[in-house]
Amino acid sequence: MAHFGHRRFLPTNHHWRSNLQFDGRTKRKRPPRRFSTTDILEQIHRVKTGIPSKHPNYGGVKRKRGDDELNWRKKSIFYELPYWADIELKHNLDVMHIEKNMCDSLLGTLLVDPHKLKDTDNARCDLAKLGIRYELHMYEDGNKLMKPAAEYTFFEANRRKFCRFIRSVKFPDGFASNLSKNQLCASTVNVSDMVEAQKQLVLILCKLERIFPPAFFDIMIHLVLHLPDEAILGGPVHMRWMYPFERYLKRLKDYVRNAAKPECSIAEGYVVDEALTFCSRYFDDVETRFNRPDRNDDGIHPTRQLSVFESQCKPLGKQSYAELDSNARNKIYAMNRVHAPEVTHELLSLASKSNIVVSSYPACIVNGVRFVTHARDVRLKTQNSGVSVPGTENEIFYGQLQEILEFSYLNDFSVVLFKCKWFRCDSRRMVTENNITSINITSESYKDDQFILASQAQQVFYVEDPSRGPNWRVVQHVNHCSIWDITEDGMSDIDLLQDNSSSNFTLFVDLGNLPQINLQRNDGDVIPIVQPFTTISQHVNETASFLNDDDEEDVSEEDDETVEESADEETDEGNDVVDTEEDDDDHSYRTSDSD
Repeated sequence: MAHFGHRRFLPTNHHWRSNLQFDGRTKRKRPPRRFSTTDILEQIHRVKTGIPSKHPNYGGVKRKRGDDELNWRKKSIFYELPYWADIELKHNLDVMHIEKNMCDSLLGTLLVDPHKLKDTDNARCDLAKLGIRYELHMYEDGNKLMKPAAEYTFFEANRRKFCRFIRSVKFPDGFASNLSKNQLCASTVNVSDMVEAQKQLVLILCKLERIFPPAFFDIMIHLVLHLPDEAILGGPVHMRWMYPFERYLKRLKDYVRNAAKPECSIAEGYVVDEALTFCSRYFDDVETRFNRPDRNDDGIHPTRQLSVFESQCKPLGKQSYAELDSNARNKIYAMNRVHAPEVTHELLSLASKSNIVVSSYPACIVNGVRFVTHARDVRLKTQNSGVSVPGTENEIFYGQLQEILEFSYLNDFSVVLFKCKWFRCDSRRMVTENNITSINITSESYKDDQFILASQAQQVFYVEDPSRGPNWRVVQHVNHCSIWDITEDGMSDIDLLQDNSSSNFTLFVDLGNLPQINLQRNDGDVIPIVQPFTTISQHVNETASFLNDDDEEDVSEEDDETVEESADEETDEGNDVVDTEEDDDDHSYRTSDSD
């Protein structure tokens, strides 16, 4: 089944409805009718217990449905529950599996994965049956069929570049996936946002139909359209998806020590875990998972009168010592000079200058964030050396952490400074497009002003930008999962786990009026199909042709054995018939890849 024809969800006056470049036909149908719980319950009472359509009494063939019959014949046992008839959302779509399967289909097609590829030989034959995208049709060359390479697939060199890019991405320590930035996955759902998201999804699916073959649009791709409606009815998806259950199943599987008897191992491990959990709640002087400090907890630092001494951290790694030269020392004094109305111990310590020998560390934790020097960071699988500092005129400076220095003063006061390599941020070396900031890391700036207070540093991480060259990086801002930005009134303006500025960009692909696009590659050879021509040509010459939802009325009941219909034409005419599936939209095609 290929759910191909999302133009019916567009406004009736949308110009794409009359465009022939989608499937060679115009689209006049409106979206399926939405039935209330009262209408559905009324139809439930009309359901009759009938004989299956291919019962031996009918000769083992599919019988025709009567005019008074619904397109469903079974009443769910859940209707015996007193509250079931009043529930608007009776079945929940799992966002986790939908996004996983959609990602598999998209990446499998782009990377030409033979196990996940949707651009198969039979998918090309479907294009010939529909009479669209002639540049992608297979053709005969001797005793073989030749398959032109499509623009939406990667050649081997590009696939290697893509995989190298994915492998090179390094995230900061404690960084969580940015699911909550997605409006659909946020902890609070705004109804107006969901309505707007569904409109955008319709446009995106229509644009994808213009690019990918019909076989790409399986049920998982189509179900994305219904997720905003379910979020409005069911609330935030993090209370309904499968992620916590999958994680708990992974935990149960880890209990298995005897593969011959996994159930016993799981039961034994569960009992041991419960016993240890119960006992650990009564241990105050022993570190348990209930009183264990966070991985990046830097403790509580004493309050200081002078803000310069508020720059503290929890040092990590081996301590080393370095001696400052006079020039660097004078610059640091100028930066830290503070005027106070009265003389205090802190002011006296600052005026007495710091020790000429300072402590240097390869890593530290500041306000719950782990920072690592670039020299050590290159050897790790995480990236914690990116820093940024806001300027006085709302500009942002980006750089890499080079050294972590702790300056000691009288009376046990200390100040932690970061020595950074700052990148040049002019218009030539820092570009912002589509809310994505790219910066050139080869040009260094502020060589005479490299120090900042550790408390001023904000963590960022850099991702390679293949579109601009090897020396360009995309800047990604980070708010860690255990850190919350609380305003003065105690309420956070944004209910997020991560603050990723790139995620604010609305996905939009401008195809204009959809001119004729050549989807065939000109930089690659055609792909020969090993199958002989006579084997695949049978797919094109099948007696059951593709169904278009505009000429469904002309299809006889005998064709139902070879072509499945998603819903009856009666649904769109306003008759009181409910579709068998919530996502049936009269735009399904039978493809050879449906198995």
